[in-house]
Amino acid sequence: MWPTNRDGATTMQRKRTRRLGAGIAAAAVWAAMLVTSTANAAGERPLFISVGTAARPPIGWIEFCSGHVRECDTRPVEARDVLLTSKAWKDLIRINRWVNDTIKPITDLEHWGVVERWNYPDDGYGDCEDYVLLKRRMLMQAGWPRQALLITVVRDKRGDGHAVLTVKTDKGEFVLDNQHEDVLLWSDTGYRFVKRQSQNDPNHWVALGDPRPATATATSR
Repeated sequence: MWPTNRDGATTMQRKRTRRLGAGIAAAAVWAAMLVTSTANAAGERPLFISVGTAARPPIGWIEFCSGHVRECDTRPVEARDVLLTSKAWKDLIRINRWVNDTIKPITDLEHWGVVERWNYPDDGYGDCEDYVLLKRRMLMQAGWPRQALLITVVRDKRGDGHAVLTVKTDKGEFVLDNQHEDVLLWSDTGYRFVKRQSQNDPNHWVALGDPRPATATATSR
């Protein structure tokens, strides 16, 4: 018969108890983390805009295309979102700030003598749509897919018509805006989103949940 080692048995029992306690503690921490993560997710604002039915393109876009036929002569393509890497994020911030800092705001009436005209601000002046067109062109020249760069009509916090560039990514839809230095998630802008270009075809526009009309005429802001 083997001799009984009471001290050894007690030591082993203590080790098992400590391991069990550690396992329970780890499970409790993981459960707490899971609950916290779920709660945070529930509290987050929507990452993606709800897209509705077809909408009429703004007259500014139609007239822009009449003067930039090759740029608007496109075929429908498959929708595509951008993979938002750290480099891509830096590019968005850099281009948004450069255009905002470089272009001087002016209304179409002051600039062209007409109420509404969309054009590239090649002379250094423009209003909201012109900022958008330049940011879109610069991103496309940098290799970004057109399908992810959508001209968007919104109403700002004062209810005025305004244009921004929506960038569709795998991490949400972000807005480049001449009224903001920062690139914001669409749901953090405080704007009411009206309509935008379709991802499949820039000449087709879609409603964004609010059917009331809004034009991007605007103001020089």
